[in-house]
Amino acid sequence: MSSRQISIAVDAMGGENSPLKVLKGIEIFKNEVQNAELKLFGEKELIISTIKKHNIKINSLEIINTTDNVKDDDNPNTILRSRKDSSMFKGLEFVKNNSNSGFVSAGNTAAIMILSRLLIGMIKGVDRPAICSLIPNKKNFSIMLDLGANVTVNASNLLQFALMGYCYFNLLNKNKKPRMGILNIGTENNKGLEFLQEAADLISSSFLNKYYVGFIEPNKIALGECDIIISDGYTGNIMLKSAEGISDFITSNLKEMFNKKIVNKIAYKIIEKDLIDFRQRINPEIYNGALLIGLNGISIKSHGNASSVGFSHALKQCYNSISDNLNEQITDYMQSL
Repeated sequence: MSSRQISIAVDAMGGENSPLKVLKGIEIFKNEVQNAELKLFGEKELIISTIKKHNIKINSLEIINTTDNVKDDDNPNTILRSRKDSSMFKGLEFVKNNSNSGFVSAGNTAAIMILSRLLIGMIKGVDRPAICSLIPNKKNFSIMLDLGANVTVNASNLLQFALMGYCYFNLLNKNKKPRMGILNIGTENNKGLEFLQEAADLISSSFLNKYYVGFIEPNKIALGECDIIISDGYTGNIMLKSAEGISDFITSNLKEMFNKKIVNKIAYKIIEKDLIDFRQRINPEIYNGALLIGLNGISIKSHGNASSVGFSHALKQCYNSISDNLNEQITDYMQSL
């Protein structure tokens, strides 16, 4: 655990069921991590009344009142012109002006990306940030980017995502030679959209060619055959949300099945521990908190519909990223390539 004073700026207003889920997420997080300084940005009166109403126990929480908070349907012009006193803008502004700090929000993805780029800036040599997260698989985990920051990209963007993904994976797992692939509808070289084929050529022509295994289809992701999965944000986000939906479908149907008959309940008791372990392996909540990689600072995107438990994991991801000097390491890695 880091001995430095780490500060996390938290957007209290973003996402579904906020600020309640944010506050309960902070309560869970603070029970595990005591030495993090949390600064909560949002509607102060609403935050205080929510804390009192639900008897939430949080020590050492500074609340900074904000107005004109970002809405889910805000367009880029509104975000840039009219949201300078929002929880998102002020939280990111804090990160810009303070070292050893990071930002967490479950709010509007486009707004987080736009304001993060505006206030924190980009790593030299990177044009766009990408949402990067761990994806569970049969062997352990893969990292995937982009998961929704950029709906449209070009081949050069995907090459930059590949470089950042390579850097990030090497920080997480220094002892493994990673296998890298581009998400596509088929594995043949002539399959998919033109920009994917161009990106494959760019990656194959770089030093990454020794790690590049070609195109990977979505149904192969869970097998763990690829450690770094490159995608445009539109495709990546659809894949991620589809996987989460399937995970919820499987676990809810298993629960219903084991509750149908007495013999099923007995069978459940016999394999209860294994089922709990299985549920945890595919539980999207524990992987919540995606890094906007490529920024000149730490900005974490939580799922908008994440529970308080999921939000606590996003806070933990932010804390660990700051504690491990993740952004500085990625910056150094990128500049050394």
